[in-house]
Parts: sequence; structure tokens; C-alpha cells
Amino acid sequence: MSKPVVAIVGRPNVGKSTLFNVIAGDTISIVKDTPGVTRDRIYADCTWLDMNFTLIDTGGIEPESRDIILSQMREQAEIAISTADVIIFIVDVRQGLQDADSKVADMLRRSKKPIVLAVNKVDSMAKFGNDVYEFYNLGIGDPVPVSAASRLGIGDLLDEVTKHFDGEKMEEEDDDRPRIAVVGKPNVGKSSLINKLLGENRVIVSDIAGTTRDAVDTEIVHNGVPYVFIDTAGLRRKSKIKEELERYSIIRTVTAVERADIVVVLIDAAEGVTEQDAKIAGIAHERGKGVIVAVNKWDAVEKNDKTIYQYTNKLKEVLSFMPYAEYIFISAATGQRLGKLFELIDAVRQNQNLRVATGVLNEIITEAVAMQQPPSDKGKRLKIYYGTQVAVKPPTFVIFVNNKELMHFSYTRYLENQIRSAFGFRGTPLKFLVRERKEKEQ
Repeated sequence: MSKPVVAIVGRPNVGKSTLFNVIAGDTISIVKDTPGVTRDRIYADCTWLDMNFTLIDTGGIEPESRDIILSQMREQAEIAISTADVIIFIVDVRQGLQDADSKVADMLRRSKKPIVLAVNKVDSMAKFGNDVYEFYNLGIGDPVPVSAASRLGIGDLLDEVTKHFDGEKMEEEDDDRPRIAVVGKPNVGKSSLINKLLGENRVIVSDIAGTTRDAVDTEIVHNGVPYVFIDTAGLRRKSKIKEELERYSIIRTVTAVERADIVVVLIDAAEGVTEQDAKIAGIAHERGKGVIVAVNKWDAVEKNDKTIYQYTNKLKEVLSFMPYAEYIFISAATGQRLGKLFELIDAVRQNQNLRVATGVLNEIITEAVAMQQPPSDKGKRLKIYYGTQVAVKPPTFVIFVNNKELMHFSYTRYLENQIRSAFGFRGTPLKFLVRERKEKEQ
């Protein structure tokens, strides 16, 4: 089941980024800096009580002209409406109700998405409590007084947000069709690929009910099997500001990847793999999704017998943080190798759901330990007692040891390589949880 997406919308200087940092700061999942993984804090994986969600800060540049601010806010609201399951609309108690607030509230209300109204900068209820009531005029429900800077009322706000989670995602949970997100930079051919797949298969396309996001869901039937493709097409409005375009494309990518099982990262063959491609691939990697790197426009590249080999090596170098990724060279324009793409999707899906029997897994671990002794520190040596697989999508293993501190990252990687050489798992990341035996199994 994919995590709900929560977006923060509001005027400049009302405290969007402060609120984002307060909610994300305590709960953001800190991962090792991986080459190519974006660190620009546009989104964060958060937990409130026992509920996980993805938080998105839609704010960007904040111009001074009031007209530009309003159009900027409309664009933020559109992004939030198209990608989020719940919207936090933040206003400022000290500035009072503004015309721009009312206009954006109208847009949000018409979207039929759940909206939680956060009235910020309420450092003292005695001083500002009565001013909160003014915001009932927006007509989008009860205002929740908060102070992001003083961390007041944040729990009440998150209680309101998470109330909207329960029924929101259940429909997708029952849907066992493979969900494939097609991601990549603007103009690499994402929509062309999906249109070609549709044309080749000649099926009737029906928009999946309830999908109002900009990431468009399309069902494509191949050999009698239905697949749902999530297309993260470029922005409708062309922004002159490159950073904003990149920001919004990352937001769309995060929300699409969150809802997918497998991610097809599309790369322009003529342009080659870029840092932005690595960032986009990193989003899928961080979220434990199956990954296929598809090099598009391959028909336009001059080739000899070594071209694919050289190109693949370059890709593997830039995307070295995901050595499990599958590679395919295609052309959305001519349909070259698109049949093979479905074969890869099926193979990756199978690997994502592969379960290894505990007995067999421990035979592999025992052999691995015999071939390469576990690390030691100050006379203490790591002992691996046993391992077991606890989940799929991605395949997740718990390894029980005598001392977690001795389980170096490099040795975990070594064990992963041994398990991969035995079982494959191509196209999917593997997740390892290390537990000390004296701890209770979770």
C-alpha cells in the first residue's frame, strides 16, 4: 500500500518551510548520502503515531509583486491538488485574512480533496485566540491554531491530517495490477512511450476513476495482463525559472514513485545520463522500488558493435548506487524492444515478490561466513546467528547477530552480493535489518 501524500500550501512568509522542517525534522528518515539522491528537502518521509506519510513543501521562490504571488500560489495549489491526498493550507494569524488566501481557498475547496487549515504564529492563545476565528470565513473547516516556530499545536494538526488517511488508500490496496511509474526529465519521451504502448496494444483506454492527479493513470493490457502506467508528464505551464521546473518535476516524481511497484527511469540516448537522471533514479532507490533504466531514442544513435556495452558501463558508473537495476535500450517512436520491456517488468515484479526459505537462506549465509570471516573490533568478532526473510516489495531480511555495532555496511553489502548470486533478485533492491539476538524480534 502506498503512503499518503500531504502537501503544504500557503502565501510567502506564513511559515510553510518552518512547518515542513518541524514536522520532517524529528521524523525524516536519514539515509546515507548516496550519489545522485536528491537532498533538497522538498519532500520527507514522516511518521505520526503509527502512520507513515510523505510530506511535500510546495513553496519555491517568493516574488515581491502581489500579482506574481497570487499566480505562484495558484500554481502551488494546482500541484497540491494534483498530487496530494491531504492538503495543509497554512495562513498567518498576525497578517490576518488576505484576499490571496480566499482565492486559493476557493480553488482548494473545489478540488474536493481533504484540507486542513493551519493558522500559524499563534504563540499565545490568550493573545491571538480570538483572531483565529476570522479564518472560519474561508469556509474550509475548523482552523487549527499552531506555532511552527514554537512547536505548539503540531500534534493537534497532525491528528487532523491523519484522520483523512484511513479510507483514502484502501481502493489501491485491493488492486493487484502491477503499477509502473514512468519517470525522467522533461522531453525524454515519457508520454510518447505510453502512447506507443497503447497504440501497439490497441486497447480501450479508460481513465481510472478517482484519478485527478497530474500523474495520469493509464491501463494497458499486454498478452491479456492489465498493467497500470503512471505517466509523470511535464508541467502544463512553462516556467521560465529552471529551479521551479525542476522542483515541481521532483514533486511529481516522488508522488508517482510512491504509488508504483516498479519505476521505469527514462533516459535520452542522445543526451546521455545526467546528474538529474541520477536524482530521479535515486528517488525510486530510496523508496525500495523495482527499477528499470530505459534508454529512449536509441534509434537516433550512431552505433557499432561496442556501443551498447560502452553506454551500459557509463550508466552503471553514474547509477552505481543501484547495481541491481535492469537496463534496456528502446525507441518510443519506432516501438523498438517495447515487447521486451513488458518481459522485464514481469521479471522484476517476480523478483520483488520472491521469498527465500529460511533454511536455504542460512545455508547461503553460512557459506558466505566461511569464505570471508566477519569483521572484528578490539578483540570482539561479529557472530551471525541466523537470517530470515520478513517481507517482499522490496525483499527484506532480518539478520540476527551478537553485536550490531560490528556489522559494518561493507559486510552487509558482501552478504547481499552472496544472496544475489544465489537467487538473482535482479531489478529490485534488498533491505537488511540487523538485530541483536538479545533483542525481541520485531
